[in-house]
Amino acid sequence: MSIRGGPALGGIQSAQDQADDAALQADAQLADAARGAGGDGRWRRRLVSVTVAAALVALWAIVAALRVFGRAELPTPLRVVHDFVHAVVQGYGGHSLLAQAQISVERVVVGFIAAAFLGVVVGMFMAIIPVVHDAIDPMLQFLRPIPPLAFIPLLVTWFGIGELPKVLLIFFCTLPIVILNTLSGVRGTQKSRLRVAQCLGASRAQTLRHVILPSVLPEVFTGMRVGLGVSWTCLVAAEMVAASRGLGWMVLQAGHYLQSGMIFVAIITIGVVGFLMDFALRLIEQRVVPWKGKA
Repeated sequence: MSIRGGPALGGIQSAQDQADDAALQADAQLADAARGAGGDGRWRRRLVSVTVAAALVALWAIVAALRVFGRAELPTPLRVVHDFVHAVVQGYGGHSLLAQAQISVERVVVGFIAAAFLGVVVGMFMAIIPVVHDAIDPMLQFLRPIPPLAFIPLLVTWFGIGELPKVLLIFFCTLPIVILNTLSGVRGTQKSRLRVAQCLGASRAQTLRHVILPSVLPEVFTGMRVGLGVSWTCLVAAEMVAASRGLGWMVLQAGHYLQSGMIFVAIITIGVVGFLMDFALRLIEQRVVPWKGKA
């Protein structure tokens, strides 16, 4: 019986092998098509972005030429380019545009890094130790609805108009966001992963290092990116109130003298620098958290 069944069984196995080979080839073709479509999709998205940006600039030029806003002056794109070159070459307020941007970036980086580091540590302790959570959460929930800009007069009164009040304001703006995202990330760690680690005999330190931390890092980077945008908002507001240099100061100073072109130069510079910093943070995220979005 086994002899009679041999050829049939061999035929079935041969058919199964052919089906498996066909399936593998189909998967490979789909993967190649997906890679090709992904490349084409990226170029299409870039083309859409460039097209929309060009359309907005064209609309800006038309609105400025028609003087739609009446007495309020809207500078043309060419005027903004002229003022940009002037700010780069000859400077504004005694400092070049690069120097103005540099001082703003330094303030953001110092306050942001301090808030990111402390926020991750505090968020981890709040998620792991209930007593720490009960002690900090009420204060965090009380301070979170208060606009950070409300603290500017106090910080200026206590610390003057130097660098410290601006850095502290950025710190206080970013800290709650990073804490809450870290806390959410730790609490969102799948219980099954923790149980597997415990079954394998992992210690608390090993569980924290190899299970909780990789799970929380995507949430941490999300909070850091949101906090970075808020940091720039708070910095510009602080520089408009108490500063003698910086991009926010440029906006206020140009506004006093009705230099709308220079206002646009400062605003666009803030947007470009903020975009580059966010792009750098995304590159770091891709290196540190390569598994994000692949689970």
